[in-house]
Amino acid sequence: MPLAETEWDLVTLWVREYLLDTTDPHGRLVEYGFSSEFVSNLRLTAVSTENARALVQASRKDIERQLGLIDIIVTIDKLAVLPEISKAVEFQNRLREDHRVHASQDNFRTCVLKNGTEVFIDRRDLRETLRGFVGDPEKTVLLVDGEPGSGRSYTYNLIRHVGQHYGFRPARVTLSRTSTADKVVRRLADFVADPRSGASPLNPTDLNDLLPSIDDAVHWVVSRATAGEDRLWLVLDECDRLDPSSDVWDFIGQLALAIYEHTAVRGSQAPRLVLLGYGREMRQLPYDLRGSLCWDTARVAGPADLRTFFDQYFHESPPRFLGAAPPEEATIAELVEVAVSEVLRVTGDGRGGDEGYMRKICTAAEGAIRVYQSL
Repeated sequence: MPLAETEWDLVTLWVREYLLDTTDPHGRLVEYGFSSEFVSNLRLTAVSTENARALVQASRKDIERQLGLIDIIVTIDKLAVLPEISKAVEFQNRLREDHRVHASQDNFRTCVLKNGTEVFIDRRDLRETLRGFVGDPEKTVLLVDGEPGSGRSYTYNLIRHVGQHYGFRPARVTLSRTSTADKVVRRLADFVADPRSGASPLNPTDLNDLLPSIDDAVHWVVSRATAGEDRLWLVLDECDRLDPSSDVWDFIGQLALAIYEHTAVRGSQAPRLVLLGYGREMRQLPYDLRGSLCWDTARVAGPADLRTFFDQYFHESPPRFLGAAPPEEATIAELVEVAVSEVLRVTGDGRGGDEGYMRKICTAAEGAIRVYQSL
């Protein structure tokens, strides 16, 4: 079971009192086994309280770092002789179990996301494309094309889910026909600004008229995103809604190039760019990025996709009314057919120009899951 916020507060206290109560925090952390690269990215000062918070926050980005921190804490001599060591060992055992469960799951193949009811149907190609994108440090831009209503924007839900397990946070800006570079830059600036410093200091002038100003703002955003404690993915959604003459097209190209350039220097700490609704026939990105792009094409889920989805769901989470024993395959098959029939009945067969069709399918599938969970 993950640690609660109050328990992380206790961990922070231990770090402050027994690990970072020193005039040389960098040296102490390296001495205890933290990598030099990890330590160099921490914002360490002369204040042990601030240093403890920085270390714990950086360590909470993924389960492996969380466990690594607790593994080191239980070896601290000052803590080992105190009654509190039993609590630290309890935290260590819990995180080890979390790590075991995490390692046994394929988070790219998850069919039900947060709250146990939000569904993500099919998109096998996307799942594997996203897996490759996450694992390849040379890829910096993910582009998702597809017809309206095919679930391009819904890709963001899977990205958020994967980010929780792989240590990055997506920051989404939804575009429209009235979007300008100025508006998009300001929105992104809100995401990358340090919350401890208050309002963003960005004050771009005449962004809509001067491309050099856009370039400066782009590099400011990417630099701040790279320097932040969180790894960020910058997501621009509904790119196909942009006006053909919008200066956002130039902004996107410069943003993609700036991320590419920062990645060469800062590696995985640099942000990545996701463009949803960006077709291959749209404005081409800079030539230098040709080897850094990953493409996916969304499509509406059909009956076969729904059967695959519900088959996976009922195998992973059999309804309680079936009892504790593993259900028979014939029973699973029957449940699948009933669920698929009901989803198709609710959504109808015609897709036509209905932009909300894929969303309706997901909503109907979520409704079916809630019914089975209540039985």
